[in-house]
Amino acid sequence: MNSVIPPNDIKRARRATPKGRQVEPQALEELRALLGTKPRRRDLLIEHLHALQDHYGHLSASHLAALAQEMRLSLTEVYEVATFYHHFDVVKEGEPAPAALSVRVCDSLSCELAGAKELLAKLPKILGRDVRVVPAPCVGRCETAPAVHVHQNPVLNATLEKVKAAVENRETSCPMPKCLDYAAYRKAGGYRLIADCLAGRRTRDEITKIMEDAGLRGLGGAGFPAGRKWRLVAAEQAPRLMAVNIDEGEPGTFKDRYFLERDPHRFLEGMLIAACCAGVGEIYVYLRDEYAGCRALLERELSELKTNPPCALPPIHLRRGAGAYICGEESAMIESIEGKRGMPRLRPPYVAQVGLFGYPTLEHNMETVFWVREIVEKGAAWYSSHGRHGRKGLRSFSVSGRVKRPGVHLAPAGITVQELIAEYCGGMQQGHAFYAYLPGGASGGILPAAMGDIPLDFDTLQPHGCFIGSAAVMILSDKDKAVDAARNLMRFFRDESCGQCTPCRVGTAKALALMDGPRWHQPLLGELSQVMMDASICGLGQAAPNPVLCVMKHFPHEVK
Repeated sequence: MNSVIPPNDIKRARRATPKGRQVEPQALEELRALLGTKPRRRDLLIEHLHALQDHYGHLSASHLAALAQEMRLSLTEVYEVATFYHHFDVVKEGEPAPAALSVRVCDSLSCELAGAKELLAKLPKILGRDVRVVPAPCVGRCETAPAVHVHQNPVLNATLEKVKAAVENRETSCPMPKCLDYAAYRKAGGYRLIADCLAGRRTRDEITKIMEDAGLRGLGGAGFPAGRKWRLVAAEQAPRLMAVNIDEGEPGTFKDRYFLERDPHRFLEGMLIAACCAGVGEIYVYLRDEYAGCRALLERELSELKTNPPCALPPIHLRRGAGAYICGEESAMIESIEGKRGMPRLRPPYVAQVGLFGYPTLEHNMETVFWVREIVEKGAAWYSSHGRHGRKGLRSFSVSGRVKRPGVHLAPAGITVQELIAEYCGGMQQGHAFYAYLPGGASGGILPAAMGDIPLDFDTLQPHGCFIGSAAVMILSDKDKAVDAARNLMRFFRDESCGQCTPCRVGTAKALALMDGPRWHQPLLGELSQVMMDASICGLGQAAPNPVLCVMKHFPHEVK
Protein backbone atom coordinates (compact mmCIF):
# COMPACT_ATOMS: atom_id res chain seq x y z
CA MET A 1 0.00 0.00 0.00
CA ASN A 2 1.37 3.38 -1.04
CA SER A 3 1.89 5.94 1.69
CA VAL A 4 0.13 9.30 1.45
CA ILE A 5 2.45 12.26 1.63
CA PRO A 6 0.96 15.26 3.44
CA PRO A 7 0.54 18.23 1.07
CA ASN A 8 2.83 20.44 3.13
CA ASP A 9 5.70 18.00 2.63
CA ILE A 10 5.57 18.08 -1.18
CA LYS A 11 8.42 20.12 -2.57
CA ARG A 12 7.45 22.35 -5.49
CA ALA A 13 9.72 24.45 -7.64
CA ARG A 14 8.77 28.11 -7.36
CA ARG A 15 8.07 29.93 -10.67
CA ALA A 16 10.24 32.94 -11.30
CA THR A 17 7.24 34.70 -12.88
CA PRO A 18 3.44 34.33 -12.68
CA LYS A 19 1.67 31.95 -15.07
CA GLY A 20 0.73 33.18 -18.53
CA ARG A 21 2.44 35.38 -21.07
CA GLN A 22 4.31 38.23 -19.44
CA VAL A 23 3.78 41.78 -20.61
CA GLU A 24 6.88 43.29 -22.15
CA PRO A 25 7.56 46.82 -20.86
CA GLN A 26 8.44 48.09 -24.34
CA ALA A 27 5.22 46.71 -25.86
CA LEU A 28 3.19 48.30 -23.08
CA GLU A 29 4.92 51.63 -23.59
CA GLU A 30 4.27 51.47 -27.35
CA LEU A 31 0.61 50.65 -26.80
CA ARG A 32 0.09 53.47 -24.32
CA ALA A 33 1.72 55.94 -26.69
CA LEU A 34 -0.53 54.73 -29.52
CA LEU A 35 -3.80 54.86 -27.56
CA GLY A 36 -2.99 58.06 -25.70
CA THR A 37 -5.94 59.28 -23.66
CA LYS A 38 -8.55 57.09 -25.37
CA PRO A 39 -10.79 55.26 -22.87
CA ARG A 40 -9.92 51.62 -22.14
CA ARG A 41 -13.57 50.47 -22.09
CA ARG A 42 -14.44 46.95 -23.26
CA ASP A 43 -16.64 48.20 -26.10
CA LEU A 44 -13.58 49.92 -27.63
CA LEU A 45 -11.55 46.70 -27.89
CA ILE A 46 -12.05 46.39 -31.66
CA GLU A 47 -11.21 50.07 -32.17
CA HIS A 48 -7.94 49.59 -30.25
CA LEU A 49 -7.14 46.45 -32.25
CA HIS A 50 -7.62 48.53 -35.41
CA ALA A 51 -5.20 51.14 -34.05
CA LEU A 52 -2.53 48.46 -33.57
CA GLN A 53 -3.22 46.83 -36.95
CA ASP A 54 -3.12 50.17 -38.79
CA HIS A 55 0.12 51.24 -37.14
CA TYR A 56 2.14 48.01 -37.21
CA GLY A 57 0.47 46.11 -40.06
CA HIS A 58 -0.29 43.13 -37.80
CA LEU A 59 -1.14 42.19 -34.22
CA SER A 60 1.86 40.78 -32.35
CA ALA A 61 1.64 38.54 -29.31
CA SER A 62 3.44 41.12 -27.18
CA HIS A 63 1.05 43.94 -28.13
CA LEU A 64 -2.01 41.76 -27.53
CA ALA A 65 -0.73 40.87 -24.07
CA ALA A 66 -0.12 44.55 -23.35
CA LEU A 67 -3.60 45.43 -24.60
CA ALA A 68 -5.16 42.79 -22.35
CA GLN A 69 -3.40 44.23 -19.31
CA GLU A 70 -4.18 47.81 -20.24
CA MET A 71 -7.90 47.06 -20.71
CA ARG A 72 -8.03 44.71 -17.70
CA LEU A 73 -9.23 41.82 -19.85
CA SER A 74 -7.99 38.26 -19.96
CA LEU A 75 -5.64 37.46 -22.82
CA THR A 76 -8.19 34.90 -24.01
CA GLU A 77 -10.86 37.60 -24.39
CA VAL A 78 -8.55 39.71 -26.52
CA TYR A 79 -7.37 36.78 -28.66
CA GLU A 80 -10.86 35.44 -29.36
CA VAL A 81 -11.92 38.82 -30.73
CA ALA A 82 -8.70 39.47 -32.66
CA THR A 83 -8.83 36.07 -34.38
CA PHE A 84 -12.54 36.26 -35.23
CA TYR A 85 -12.34 39.07 -37.81
CA HIS A 86 -10.73 38.76 -41.26
CA HIS A 87 -8.95 42.10 -41.22
CA PHE A 88 -6.85 41.44 -38.14
CA ASP A 89 -3.54 39.66 -38.82
CA VAL A 90 -2.63 37.94 -35.56
CA VAL A 91 1.00 36.78 -35.39
CA LYS A 92 1.63 34.02 -32.88
CA GLU A 93 4.76 33.78 -30.78
CA GLY A 94 7.74 32.80 -32.95
CA GLU A 95 5.92 33.28 -36.27
CA PRO A 96 7.19 35.80 -38.83
CA ALA A 97 5.15 38.94 -39.43
CA PRO A 98 3.16 39.02 -42.69
CA ALA A 99 4.34 41.02 -45.67
CA ALA A 100 4.18 44.76 -45.12
CA LEU A 101 1.63 45.17 -47.92
CA SER A 102 -1.48 43.04 -48.46
CA VAL A 103 -3.39 42.82 -51.73
CA ARG A 104 -6.90 41.44 -51.26
CA VAL A 105 -8.58 40.07 -54.37
CA CYS A 106 -12.36 39.76 -54.12
CA ASP A 107 -13.39 36.26 -55.19
CA SER A 108 -17.15 36.57 -54.70
CA LEU A 109 -19.48 35.75 -57.58
CA SER A 110 -19.49 39.02 -59.55
CA CYS A 111 -15.71 39.29 -59.36
CA GLU A 112 -15.25 35.60 -60.22
CA LEU A 113 -17.34 36.15 -63.36
CA ALA A 114 -15.07 39.10 -64.23
CA GLY A 115 -11.76 37.23 -63.89
CA ALA A 116 -10.76 37.18 -60.20
CA LYS A 117 -9.37 33.64 -60.47
CA GLU A 118 -6.77 34.75 -63.02
CA LEU A 119 -5.72 37.65 -60.79
CA LEU A 120 -5.30 35.35 -57.80
CA ALA A 121 -3.23 32.92 -59.87
CA LYS A 122 -0.89 35.45 -61.48
CA LEU A 123 -0.50 38.36 -59.03
CA PRO A 124 1.80 36.56 -56.51
CA LYS A 125 4.44 35.99 -59.20
CA ILE A 126 4.13 39.51 -60.58
CA LEU A 127 4.21 41.33 -57.23
CA GLY A 128 6.91 39.24 -55.54
CA ARG A 129 7.48 38.00 -52.01
CA ASP A 130 7.23 41.39 -50.34
CA VAL A 131 3.53 41.59 -51.12
CA ARG A 132 0.93 39.21 -49.75
CA VAL A 133 -1.89 38.30 -52.15
CA VAL A 134 -4.98 36.80 -50.51
CA PRO A 135 -8.55 36.08 -51.61
CA ALA A 136 -11.20 38.22 -49.93
CA PRO A 137 -14.97 37.96 -49.59
CA CYS A 138 -17.16 40.57 -51.26
CA VAL A 139 -15.76 44.10 -50.83
CA GLY A 140 -18.93 45.90 -51.94
CA ARG A 141 -17.75 47.06 -55.37
CA CYS A 142 -19.49 44.50 -57.58
CA GLU A 143 -20.38 47.06 -60.26
CA THR A 144 -16.66 47.52 -60.99
CA ALA A 145 -15.64 43.86 -60.85
CA PRO A 146 -13.09 42.49 -60.48
CA ALA A 147 -12.25 44.55 -57.41
CA VAL A 148 -8.90 44.46 -55.61
CA HIS A 149 -7.84 46.25 -52.43
CA VAL A 150 -4.20 47.33 -52.23
CA HIS A 151 -4.22 47.79 -48.47
CA GLN A 152 -7.26 50.14 -48.22
CA ASN A 153 -7.18 51.46 -51.77
CA PRO A 154 -9.75 49.86 -54.11
CA VAL A 155 -8.53 49.11 -57.63
CA LEU A 156 -11.65 48.99 -59.77
CA ASN A 157 -12.12 46.87 -62.91
CA ALA A 158 -8.76 45.50 -61.85
CA THR A 159 -6.22 44.14 -64.28
CA LEU A 160 -2.74 42.78 -63.60
CA GLU A 161 -1.28 46.05 -64.87
CA LYS A 162 -3.52 48.25 -62.69
CA VAL A 163 -2.76 46.33 -59.53
CA LYS A 164 0.97 46.25 -60.25
CA ALA A 165 0.99 50.02 -60.83
CA ALA A 166 -0.91 50.66 -57.58
CA VAL A 167 1.57 48.53 -55.62
CA GLU A 168 4.64 50.10 -57.22
CA ASN A 169 3.31 53.62 -56.64
CA ARG A 170 2.32 52.71 -53.06
CA GLU A 171 -1.29 53.76 -53.69
CA THR A 172 -2.57 52.23 -50.46
CA SER A 173 -5.03 54.82 -49.14
CA CYS A 174 -8.63 55.04 -50.27
CA PRO A 175 -9.48 58.44 -51.77
CA MET A 176 -12.34 60.27 -50.10
CA PRO A 177 -15.43 60.43 -52.35
CA LYS A 178 -16.81 63.80 -53.40
CA CYS A 179 -20.24 64.34 -51.89
CA LEU A 180 -22.89 66.93 -51.11
CA ASP A 181 -21.17 68.38 -48.07
CA TYR A 182 -22.65 69.86 -44.90
CA ALA A 183 -22.74 73.47 -46.11
CA ALA A 184 -24.36 72.56 -49.44
CA TYR A 185 -26.89 70.28 -47.75
CA ARG A 186 -27.91 72.98 -45.25
CA LYS A 187 -28.21 75.52 -48.08
CA ALA A 188 -30.62 73.19 -49.89
CA GLY A 189 -32.93 72.98 -46.87
CA GLY A 190 -31.25 70.12 -45.08
CA TYR A 191 -31.84 69.51 -41.36
CA ARG A 192 -34.93 71.76 -41.41
CA LEU A 193 -37.18 68.74 -40.85
CA ILE A 194 -35.32 67.42 -37.80
CA ALA A 195 -35.23 70.96 -36.37
CA ASP A 196 -39.01 71.16 -36.81
CA CYS A 197 -39.42 67.82 -35.06
CA LEU A 198 -37.39 68.84 -32.05
CA ALA A 199 -39.13 72.24 -31.88
CA GLY A 200 -42.56 70.56 -31.85
CA ARG A 201 -43.65 71.95 -35.23
CA ARG A 202 -43.90 68.34 -36.48
CA THR A 203 -44.94 65.68 -33.99
CA ARG A 204 -43.44 62.23 -33.60
CA ASP A 205 -46.80 60.58 -34.11
CA GLU A 206 -47.45 62.56 -37.31
CA ILE A 207 -44.15 61.53 -38.88
CA THR A 208 -44.46 57.91 -37.75
CA LYS A 209 -47.94 57.78 -39.32
CA ILE A 210 -46.53 59.04 -42.63
CA MET A 211 -43.93 56.26 -42.61
CA GLU A 212 -46.60 53.67 -41.86
CA ASP A 213 -48.87 54.95 -44.64
CA ALA A 214 -45.97 54.99 -47.12
CA GLY A 215 -45.28 51.32 -46.39
CA LEU A 216 -41.52 51.73 -46.16
CA ARG A 217 -39.95 48.45 -45.07
CA GLY A 218 -36.42 47.75 -43.88
CA LEU A 219 -34.10 47.76 -46.87
CA GLY A 220 -31.29 45.73 -45.34
CA GLY A 221 -33.00 42.47 -46.22
CA ALA A 222 -35.52 41.60 -43.50
CA GLY A 223 -38.21 44.01 -44.71
CA PHE A 224 -39.74 44.87 -41.32
CA PRO A 225 -42.06 47.94 -41.54
CA ALA A 226 -40.06 51.00 -40.47
CA GLY A 227 -42.87 52.95 -38.78
CA ARG A 228 -43.97 49.92 -36.80
CA LYS A 229 -40.41 49.41 -35.57
CA TRP A 230 -40.29 53.01 -34.33
CA ARG A 231 -43.47 52.49 -32.31
CA LEU A 232 -42.21 49.23 -30.82
CA VAL A 233 -38.98 50.82 -29.59
CA ALA A 234 -40.72 53.99 -28.38
CA ALA A 235 -43.00 51.83 -26.23
CA GLU A 236 -40.02 50.38 -24.33
CA GLN A 237 -38.64 51.97 -21.18
CA ALA A 238 -35.90 54.61 -21.59
CA PRO A 239 -32.99 54.89 -22.07
CA ARG A 240 -33.15 53.69 -25.68
CA LEU A 241 -30.32 53.43 -28.21
CA MET A 242 -30.07 53.25 -32.00
CA ALA A 243 -27.70 51.14 -34.11
CA VAL A 244 -27.35 51.85 -37.83
CA ASN A 245 -26.10 48.97 -39.94
CA ILE A 246 -23.80 49.87 -42.85
CA ASP A 247 -22.05 46.51 -42.88
CA GLU A 248 -23.47 45.44 -46.25
CA GLY A 249 -21.42 42.29 -46.74
CA GLU A 250 -23.95 40.38 -48.87
CA PRO A 251 -22.23 39.53 -52.18
CA GLY A 252 -23.73 41.69 -54.90
CA THR A 253 -24.79 44.51 -52.53
CA PHE A 254 -23.30 48.00 -52.73
CA LYS A 255 -26.28 50.40 -52.57
CA ASP A 256 -25.46 51.76 -49.10
CA ARG A 257 -21.97 52.77 -50.23
CA TYR A 258 -23.44 54.38 -53.35
CA PHE A 259 -25.79 56.65 -51.38
CA LEU A 260 -23.29 57.35 -48.62
CA GLU A 261 -20.64 58.51 -51.08
CA ARG A 262 -23.03 61.01 -52.66
CA ASP A 263 -25.40 62.36 -50.01
CA PRO A 264 -24.31 61.43 -46.47
CA HIS A 265 -26.36 64.10 -44.72
CA ARG A 266 -29.65 62.84 -46.13
CA PHE A 267 -28.83 59.60 -44.34
CA LEU A 268 -27.75 61.41 -41.16
CA GLU A 269 -30.89 63.55 -41.03
CA GLY A 270 -33.10 60.52 -41.62
CA MET A 271 -31.25 58.75 -38.83
CA LEU A 272 -31.86 61.67 -36.46
CA ILE A 273 -35.57 61.81 -37.37
CA ALA A 274 -35.96 58.07 -36.73
CA ALA A 275 -34.14 58.46 -33.41
CA CYS A 276 -36.38 61.36 -32.43
CA CYS A 277 -39.59 59.46 -33.27
CA ALA A 278 -38.46 56.39 -31.32
CA GLY A 279 -37.27 58.41 -28.33
CA VAL A 280 -33.63 57.39 -28.78
CA GLY A 281 -30.96 59.16 -26.73
CA GLU A 282 -27.71 57.86 -28.28
CA ILE A 283 -26.73 56.56 -31.75
CA TYR A 284 -24.08 54.09 -32.97
CA VAL A 285 -23.21 53.83 -36.67
CA TYR A 286 -21.50 50.57 -37.68
CA LEU A 287 -19.60 50.87 -40.98
CA ARG A 288 -17.85 48.00 -42.74
CA ASP A 289 -14.06 48.23 -42.75
CA GLU A 290 -13.78 47.88 -46.55
CA TYR A 291 -15.29 51.36 -46.94
CA ALA A 292 -12.28 53.36 -45.80
CA GLY A 293 -13.15 56.32 -48.03
CA CYS A 294 -16.69 56.45 -46.65
CA ARG A 295 -15.32 56.29 -43.13
CA ALA A 296 -13.09 59.31 -43.71
CA LEU A 297 -16.01 61.14 -45.35
CA LEU A 298 -18.37 60.37 -42.44
CA GLU A 299 -15.78 61.42 -39.87
CA ARG A 300 -15.37 64.77 -41.65
CA GLU A 301 -19.08 65.43 -42.15
CA LEU A 302 -20.01 64.35 -38.62
CA SER A 303 -17.39 66.77 -37.32
CA GLU A 304 -18.95 69.58 -39.38
CA LEU A 305 -22.41 68.65 -38.12
CA LYS A 306 -21.33 68.59 -34.47
CA THR A 307 -19.30 71.82 -34.76
CA ASN A 308 -22.22 73.80 -36.21
CA PRO A 309 -25.34 71.82 -35.23
CA PRO A 310 -28.72 72.83 -36.70
CA CYS A 311 -30.42 71.66 -33.50
CA ALA A 312 -29.72 69.63 -30.37
CA LEU A 313 -27.95 66.40 -31.30
CA PRO A 314 -27.74 63.11 -29.41
CA PRO A 315 -24.29 61.57 -29.00
CA ILE A 316 -23.32 59.89 -32.31
CA HIS A 317 -20.56 57.25 -32.39
CA LEU A 318 -18.98 55.86 -35.55
CA ARG A 319 -17.76 52.29 -35.14
CA ARG A 320 -15.59 50.32 -37.53
CA GLY A 321 -16.24 46.72 -38.55
CA ALA A 322 -13.33 44.38 -39.13
CA GLY A 323 -14.40 42.08 -41.94
CA ALA A 324 -17.20 39.70 -40.95
CA TYR A 325 -20.29 39.13 -43.09
CA ILE A 326 -22.16 37.79 -40.08
CA CYS A 327 -22.13 41.28 -38.52
CA GLY A 328 -24.79 42.28 -41.04
CA GLU A 329 -27.16 40.34 -38.77
CA GLU A 330 -28.52 42.85 -36.27
CA SER A 331 -27.65 41.08 -33.03
CA ALA A 332 -24.18 40.08 -34.30
CA MET A 333 -23.57 43.73 -35.17
CA ILE A 334 -24.57 44.71 -31.65
CA GLU A 335 -22.16 42.17 -30.19
CA SER A 336 -19.41 43.66 -32.38
CA ILE A 337 -20.21 47.23 -31.28
CA GLU A 338 -19.84 45.99 -27.72
CA GLY A 339 -16.29 44.85 -28.55
CA LYS A 340 -17.00 41.12 -28.84
CA ARG A 341 -17.04 38.46 -31.50
CA GLY A 342 -19.89 39.06 -33.93
CA MET A 343 -22.03 36.08 -32.98
CA PRO A 344 -25.82 36.28 -33.33
CA ARG A 345 -27.86 36.16 -30.16
CA LEU A 346 -30.66 33.74 -29.46
CA ARG A 347 -34.05 35.39 -29.36
CA PRO A 348 -36.33 36.34 -27.77
CA PRO A 349 -35.61 38.84 -26.36
CA TYR A 350 -35.42 40.89 -29.54
CA VAL A 351 -33.04 43.84 -29.92
CA ALA A 352 -35.98 46.25 -29.73
CA GLN A 353 -36.40 45.01 -26.15
CA VAL A 354 -32.87 44.09 -25.05
CA GLY A 355 -30.26 45.28 -27.51
CA LEU A 356 -27.07 47.30 -27.36
CA PHE A 357 -25.58 47.29 -23.83
CA GLY A 358 -28.84 45.70 -22.66
CA TYR A 359 -31.05 48.66 -23.63
CA PRO A 360 -33.99 48.75 -26.08
CA THR A 361 -32.41 49.41 -29.47
CA LEU A 362 -33.75 50.75 -32.76
CA GLU A 363 -31.77 48.93 -35.46
CA HIS A 364 -31.95 50.17 -39.06
CA ASN A 365 -30.19 49.68 -42.36
CA MET A 366 -28.58 52.81 -43.75
CA GLU A 367 -30.79 53.02 -46.86
CA THR A 368 -33.99 52.71 -44.82
CA VAL A 369 -33.34 55.98 -42.99
CA PHE A 370 -31.93 57.57 -46.16
CA TRP A 371 -35.51 57.72 -47.51
CA VAL A 372 -37.12 59.22 -44.41
CA ARG A 373 -36.71 62.92 -45.19
CA GLU A 374 -37.97 62.64 -48.77
CA ILE A 375 -40.99 60.53 -47.81
CA VAL A 376 -42.01 62.93 -45.03
CA GLU A 377 -41.54 66.02 -47.22
CA LYS A 378 -43.30 64.59 -50.30
CA GLY A 379 -45.87 62.52 -48.46
CA ALA A 380 -46.75 58.88 -48.15
CA ALA A 381 -48.80 58.97 -51.37
CA TRP A 382 -45.73 60.05 -53.37
CA TYR A 383 -43.73 57.02 -52.28
CA SER A 384 -46.53 54.50 -52.63
CA SER A 385 -47.49 55.90 -56.07
CA HIS A 386 -44.42 54.22 -57.54
CA GLY A 387 -44.44 50.56 -58.40
CA ARG A 388 -45.33 48.02 -61.04
CA HIS A 389 -47.32 44.82 -61.27
CA GLY A 390 -49.39 45.63 -58.22
CA ARG A 391 -46.45 46.55 -55.97
CA LYS A 392 -45.83 49.92 -54.25
CA GLY A 393 -42.70 51.98 -53.60
CA LEU A 394 -39.18 52.30 -54.97
CA ARG A 395 -36.24 49.92 -54.78
CA SER A 396 -32.51 50.55 -55.14
CA PHE A 397 -31.28 47.56 -57.12
CA SER A 398 -27.55 46.75 -56.92
CA VAL A 399 -27.07 45.13 -60.32
CA SER A 400 -23.89 43.30 -61.32
CA GLY A 401 -22.81 40.54 -63.64
CA ARG A 402 -23.26 40.23 -67.40
CA VAL A 403 -25.06 43.52 -68.12
CA LYS A 404 -23.79 46.56 -70.00
CA ARG A 405 -24.52 49.05 -67.21
CA PRO A 406 -24.04 47.52 -63.78
CA GLY A 407 -24.61 49.78 -60.81
CA VAL A 408 -27.30 51.05 -58.45
CA HIS A 409 -30.55 51.57 -60.34
CA LEU A 410 -33.52 53.22 -58.62
CA ALA A 411 -36.59 51.53 -60.10
CA PRO A 412 -40.24 50.86 -59.21
CA ALA A 413 -40.86 48.06 -56.75
CA GLY A 414 -42.24 45.04 -58.59
CA ILE A 415 -40.23 45.58 -61.77
CA THR A 416 -39.22 42.28 -63.36
CA VAL A 417 -35.60 41.38 -64.01
CA GLN A 418 -36.23 41.40 -67.76
CA GLU A 419 -37.53 44.97 -67.51
CA LEU A 420 -34.65 45.94 -65.23
CA ILE A 421 -32.06 44.64 -67.70
CA ALA A 422 -33.70 46.24 -70.73
CA GLU A 423 -34.71 49.63 -69.29
CA TYR A 424 -32.00 50.37 -66.73
CA CYS A 425 -28.95 48.22 -67.51
CA GLY A 426 -28.63 48.75 -71.26
CA GLY A 427 -29.24 45.08 -72.00
CA MET A 428 -26.84 42.17 -71.77
CA GLN A 429 -23.13 42.48 -72.56
CA GLN A 430 -22.11 41.91 -76.15
CA GLY A 431 -22.04 38.20 -76.97
CA HIS A 432 -23.95 37.19 -73.81
CA ALA A 433 -27.51 35.89 -73.61
CA PHE A 434 -29.57 36.08 -70.41
CA TYR A 435 -29.43 32.67 -68.69
CA ALA A 436 -30.12 33.05 -64.96
CA TYR A 437 -30.27 35.59 -62.14
CA LEU A 438 -29.92 35.96 -58.41
CA PRO A 439 -32.75 38.25 -57.23
CA GLY A 440 -31.48 38.84 -53.70
CA GLY A 441 -27.73 38.41 -53.42
CA ALA A 442 -25.88 35.33 -52.26
CA SER A 443 -28.67 33.99 -50.05
CA GLY A 444 -31.64 34.96 -52.24
CA GLY A 445 -31.56 31.91 -54.53
CA ILE A 446 -31.02 31.45 -58.28
CA LEU A 447 -33.72 31.47 -60.97
CA PRO A 448 -33.59 30.72 -64.72
CA ALA A 449 -34.19 33.40 -67.35
CA ALA A 450 -37.49 31.68 -68.18
CA MET A 451 -38.72 32.93 -64.78
CA GLY A 452 -37.64 36.51 -65.45
CA ASP A 453 -41.18 37.89 -65.34
CA ILE A 454 -41.62 37.61 -61.54
CA PRO A 455 -42.10 41.01 -59.84
CA LEU A 456 -39.04 41.85 -57.74
CA ASP A 457 -40.28 42.86 -54.32
CA PHE A 458 -40.90 41.62 -50.80
CA ASP A 459 -43.03 38.47 -50.60
CA THR A 460 -43.17 37.84 -54.38
CA LEU A 461 -40.25 35.43 -54.66
CA GLN A 462 -40.80 33.16 -51.65
CA PRO A 463 -43.11 30.73 -53.55
CA HIS A 464 -40.14 30.02 -55.83
CA GLY A 465 -37.65 29.40 -53.01
CA CYS A 466 -36.09 32.88 -53.26
CA PHE A 467 -36.35 36.33 -51.70
CA ILE A 468 -35.35 39.88 -52.64
CA GLY A 469 -33.28 40.62 -49.51
CA SER A 470 -31.31 43.80 -50.08
CA ALA A 471 -32.21 43.82 -53.81
CA ALA A 472 -28.78 42.69 -55.02
CA VAL A 473 -29.43 41.35 -58.52
CA MET A 474 -26.64 39.35 -60.18
CA ILE A 475 -27.05 38.39 -63.83
CA LEU A 476 -25.63 35.22 -65.35
CA SER A 477 -25.32 34.55 -69.08
CA ASP A 478 -25.13 31.50 -71.33
CA LYS A 479 -21.35 31.57 -70.71
CA ASP A 480 -21.95 30.73 -67.02
CA LYS A 481 -23.28 27.80 -65.03
CA ALA A 482 -25.65 27.93 -62.11
CA VAL A 483 -23.76 25.08 -60.40
CA ASP A 484 -20.55 27.12 -60.44
CA ALA A 485 -22.40 30.09 -58.95
CA ALA A 486 -23.86 27.87 -56.21
CA ARG A 487 -20.41 26.51 -55.34
CA ASN A 488 -19.00 30.02 -55.11
CA LEU A 489 -21.81 31.07 -52.78
CA MET A 490 -21.57 28.00 -50.55
CA ARG A 491 -17.81 28.54 -50.20
CA PHE A 492 -18.59 32.08 -49.10
CA PHE A 493 -21.10 30.86 -46.49
CA ARG A 494 -18.67 28.25 -45.20
CA ASP A 495 -15.93 30.85 -44.74
CA GLU A 496 -18.27 33.42 -43.19
CA SER A 497 -20.06 31.16 -40.72
CA CYS A 498 -19.37 32.42 -37.20
CA GLY A 499 -19.13 28.80 -36.02
CA GLN A 500 -21.56 29.19 -33.14
CA CYS A 501 -24.10 26.57 -34.23
CA THR A 502 -23.36 23.12 -35.63
CA PRO A 503 -25.97 23.09 -38.45
CA CYS A 504 -24.33 26.12 -40.07
CA ARG A 505 -20.68 25.50 -39.15
CA VAL A 506 -20.67 21.85 -40.25
CA GLY A 507 -23.53 22.03 -42.73
CA THR A 508 -21.96 24.62 -45.04
CA ALA A 509 -18.67 22.66 -45.17
CA LYS A 510 -20.46 19.34 -45.79
CA ALA A 511 -22.68 20.88 -48.47
CA LEU A 512 -19.67 22.30 -50.30
CA ALA A 513 -17.96 18.91 -50.22
CA LEU A 514 -21.08 17.27 -51.67
CA MET A 515 -21.18 19.90 -54.42
CA ASP A 516 -17.57 19.48 -55.52
CA GLY A 517 -18.09 16.61 -57.94
CA PRO A 518 -19.84 16.71 -61.33
CA ARG A 519 -22.68 14.64 -59.84
CA TRP A 520 -24.45 15.97 -56.78
CA HIS A 521 -25.79 13.63 -54.13
CA GLN A 522 -29.17 15.35 -54.34
CA PRO A 523 -31.12 13.38 -51.70
CA LEU A 524 -28.39 13.96 -49.10
CA LEU A 525 -28.05 17.64 -50.06
CA GLY A 526 -31.80 18.00 -49.65
CA GLU A 527 -31.76 16.46 -46.16
CA LEU A 528 -28.76 18.53 -45.11
CA SER A 529 -30.40 21.72 -46.40
CA GLN A 530 -33.55 21.02 -44.39
CA VAL A 531 -31.54 20.56 -41.19
CA MET A 532 -29.69 23.84 -41.79
CA MET A 533 -32.91 25.73 -42.45
CA ASP A 534 -34.68 24.28 -39.41
CA ALA A 535 -31.90 24.35 -36.81
CA SER A 536 -29.48 27.23 -37.57
CA ILE A 537 -29.52 30.12 -35.13
CA CYS A 538 -29.56 32.96 -37.65
CA GLY A 539 -30.29 33.80 -41.27
CA LEU A 540 -26.85 32.82 -42.57
CA GLY A 541 -27.32 29.11 -41.96
CA GLN A 542 -31.05 29.25 -42.65
CA ALA A 543 -30.59 30.85 -46.08
CA ALA A 544 -27.30 29.24 -47.16
CA PRO A 545 -29.06 26.25 -48.82
CA ASN A 546 -31.22 28.47 -51.06
CA PRO A 547 -28.82 28.49 -54.05
CA VAL A 548 -28.35 24.70 -53.77
CA LEU A 549 -32.05 23.96 -53.65
CA CYS A 550 -32.74 26.35 -56.53
CA VAL A 551 -30.12 24.70 -58.74
CA MET A 552 -31.52 21.23 -58.06
CA LYS A 553 -35.05 22.48 -58.77
CA HIS A 554 -34.55 24.84 -61.73
CA PHE A 555 -31.29 23.61 -63.31
CA PRO A 556 -31.52 19.78 -63.03
CA HIS A 557 -29.59 19.33 -66.29
CA GLU A 558 -26.50 20.85 -64.65
CA VAL A 559 -26.41 18.45 -61.70
CA LYS A 560 -27.22 15.25 -63.67
